[in-house]
Amino acid sequence: MGDPEVLEMVKEEERRLKRDSSFALEMSESASNRETSCLLSETEENSEFSMDLDLAFQTFDKDKQSKDSIFFRDGIRQIDFVLSYVDDIKKEADLKIVRRKNFEENLKKTGLELEIEDKRNSEDGRTYFVKIHAPWEVLVTYAEVLGMKKPIKENDIPRPQKAPFNFILGPLKLPKNVMHPKPEYFTVQFTRHRQELFLIEDKSSFFPSSARNRIVYYILSRCPFGIEDGKKKFGIERLLNSHAYSAAYPLHDGQYWKPSEPPNTTNERYILFQNWARFSYFYKEQPFDLIKNYFGEKIGMYFVFLGFYTEMLVLAAIVGLACFGYGLFSMHGSTTSIEVCDPEIGGQIIMCPLCDLLCDFWRLNSTCLSSKVSHLFDNESTVFFAIFMGIWVTLFLEFWKQHQARLEYEWDLVDFEEEQQQLQLRPEFEAMCKKKKLNPVTQVV
Repeated sequence: MGDPEVLEMVKEEERRLKRDSSFALEMSESASNRETSCLLSETEENSEFSMDLDLAFQTFDKDKQSKDSIFFRDGIRQIDFVLSYVDDIKKEADLKIVRRKNFEENLKKTGLELEIEDKRNSEDGRTYFVKIHAPWEVLVTYAEVLGMKKPIKENDIPRPQKAPFNFILGPLKLPKNVMHPKPEYFTVQFTRHRQELFLIEDKSSFFPSSARNRIVYYILSRCPFGIEDGKKKFGIERLLNSHAYSAAYPLHDGQYWKPSEPPNTTNERYILFQNWARFSYFYKEQPFDLIKNYFGEKIGMYFVFLGFYTEMLVLAAIVGLACFGYGLFSMHGSTTSIEVCDPEIGGQIIMCPLCDLLCDFWRLNSTCLSSKVSHLFDNESTVFFAIFMGIWVTLFLEFWKQHQARLEYEWDLVDFEEEQQQLQLRPEFEAMCKKKKLNPVTQVV
């Protein structure tokens, strides 16, 4: 919503589904005395998925659903985003209700499915939760719009062989299933019209949580909720600023202190906590592939840089410690410190007062201790350390460029920034921009 071209693509897909499908499944769930939540979405799926969904409703007991579940009450549809709000009794409460109603109706028009949890099910008894699920057709449509790259074939290029003395670093290594939880693939930009070319083994896991969250947030940031003062109002950020919603956030895979229970998927959060986010593992290598899969490429690249920077600083710290040790051992033999501390030299030199009225004259040998301490950080090796750091900075930048280029290739992030700038304009700019023009240099609209 908010993007006319995307809306047209969604409508076209809906028309195609109506022509190809023989029937559609319409579901609704009535409220009970214990639970007054209501299902706000209607789904259109193929007949095979409808039969599975119908069977699941017959066997699923929502009273037994765990609070840690990341699914709707049917136990099948995954929660991709959550909006929360609190009842407001102020004078602007009616306006907020209208905004929320319009916003949620427009979200359903884009194909998203909503489910509201009543405030009586919240811990404080005041907060409503709107759970959002992106069905398959919405995911494939916006994956094509955002230019997401998906696998078409498993990578048959072997991983680099271990170095001859790599066994020395064995205590610093993590298990292979943690460092590389999934095989590598050759990828191309996803297109919904050629889905048979992609390795779609399970539709529920084809798009990872980070990709699903990105798609839903893309829709939320562009979905309108009305026209006020002659201007079109849109976007979840504006609703958050006006306190129509109190929060908008995706969910974790589960609790970090225990693995997920069926039917939840593999709890990558638990794996990360066990092998990464613990103080006892500070000396271990980082599971970058797992971080990237869970948090996304940008957050993953941040931790890659942080780890590489820390590794390079180890070398600088060793040289700096050596220079400090030289100053420590040569402190008592420093000519400057000897002369300052000598009563016959520094003790005979009278220094001017440090202030005009209250300070008295003082002798130079009173600064004996401070002269020795200053020698620790200002000695002959300081010049060598300054030259070394100049060389270190240059090597750090060059090695990081090499490491970054290799990682961009492995993660398929080549030209990532340029693609993001072309495909994801700011929603505020999209609303103001009425015309499109072909760039004569890049040939991009």
